[in-house]
Amino acid sequence: MSATHPMSSSAAEQQHPVSPFRLFQAINAYQLTDAIRSAIEFDIFTAIGAGHRKPVSVARQCGIAERGARMLCDFLVVHGFLTKSGQEYSLADDSAMFLDRKSPAYMGSCTRFLLNDSLRKRFLALSDAVRYGGASDPMALEPESSIWVDFARSMAPMMMMASQELAKLVLADSTRSVKVLDIAAGHGLFGIAVLRANPQAIVTAVDWKNVLEVARENAEKFGVAARYRTLGGSIFDVEIGSGYDLVLVPNFLHHFDVETNEKLLRKLYAALVPGGRLATLEFVPNDDRVSPPMPATFALIMLADTPAGDAYTRAELESMMRNAGFTAYEFYPMPPSPHSVLISRRE
Repeated sequence: MSATHPMSSSAAEQQHPVSPFRLFQAINAYQLTDAIRSAIEFDIFTAIGAGHRKPVSVARQCGIAERGARMLCDFLVVHGFLTKSGQEYSLADDSAMFLDRKSPAYMGSCTRFLLNDSLRKRFLALSDAVRYGGASDPMALEPESSIWVDFARSMAPMMMMASQELAKLVLADSTRSVKVLDIAAGHGLFGIAVLRANPQAIVTAVDWKNVLEVARENAEKFGVAARYRTLGGSIFDVEIGSGYDLVLVPNFLHHFDVETNEKLLRKLYAALVPGGRLATLEFVPNDDRVSPPMPATFALIMLADTPAGDAYTRAELESMMRNAGFTAYEFYPMPPSPHSVLISRRE
């Protein structure tokens, strides 16, 4: 065969034989999920970060069997969350940052929401959602549902970086007086980030009353409670007033269909002053809907969890904004976060 002759398909298969390994990995992916959950539950990452590197030491520190510690830690080494030298374990860089409880960027608390039984059972029923085009048993939307309190308490660490970056985008170092509405505020970090960056800002946060208790706690924690207002209820129903310079819509539109979103956006448009802006933070896939990976795969989560939600493309978001009256769109990807921000303006 000459150097320029194309390799035959059979020769290529011999060099890279087809294997069922990737299929087995996908089928058994739940094993890694529960291994991470168990390691977080027993604080194994924190123990190893504190110097308990051998199975016997990990077991003693975490109150588990030595055999269990060894087998779980070896499994996490295979999957790259730990490293191993001889009989001693160490944290991989991302584990040290996000899974050691002593790290300021600790995100282990997110499992309380993301691995909630109510959410996991929806993926057990994914075939039904695929068959009918949406969840027949959607995520709870009733006012006193505890799932959104769990969300507010456990997901805040994951949103810290995104909230700070969003505040930079919408304020651009301005410290002028600004009246802000933060809808479906949850943990409140997006509005709180604006308050921390601008001492002249005042934020009104809208969410269920029990969820707003978490947002209020965070506002007090960050020393901005005096400028933090709360308004309990559904953003679709409550009277929000008017005269806002800025409306924040973080991680919300993906729960609903286009018609519902446009109805809400018209309400928010009316609440803004002329020249006011609406900032939407979302998982935004490219037009091909298969890239980037995290925004693209988020659509399936919405299929399993909601009757008609989706991961909307930039073009779809801009169309919703335009139909609600907004103009002058600015689009900002936010790497390494999987989110993007669309800022729309009321003329």
